[in-house]
Amino acid sequence: MRLQLALNVTDLDTAIEFYSKMFDASPAKVRPGYANFAIADPPLKLVLFENADAASGDEFLHLNHLGVETEQAGEVVAAETRLSDTGLETTGVDDTVCCFAEKTETWVTSPEGAKWEWYVKTGDAEQLENEILATPACCS
Repeated sequence: MRLQLALNVTDLDTAIEFYSKMFDASPAKVRPGYANFAIADPPLKLVLFENADAASGDEFLHLNHLGVETEQAGEVVAAETRLSDTGLETTGVDDTVCCFAEKTETWVTSPEGAKWEWYVKTGDAEQLENEILATPACCS
């Protein structure tokens, strides 16, 4: 069993490059205006539909953020290192409070503006976000 996520993207080649780096995986199928990934870790079927008429970011108007939950903080650190090493801009790894949870997390933004969180939950919290150092993408 795995989650399927289908996204409209404005530039298929740019999106393939971004998601290949993000998930350290190559597409399973690429056709004109279409690509899909069968990602093993995390288990995800990612489908990209090219929609050149879509204004950048508008397709995500109702989307808060996307996330990859890991089981250990070391996996977050490894993901952040791998993402940075491929040239993707990340927020760096932070221990913070976000979405009523204590977390170790890093964030990356897709070419279309979708915010992706790589994180591990380390505890529960009674507040939505860190009141001292609010994470810009956290639950916003």
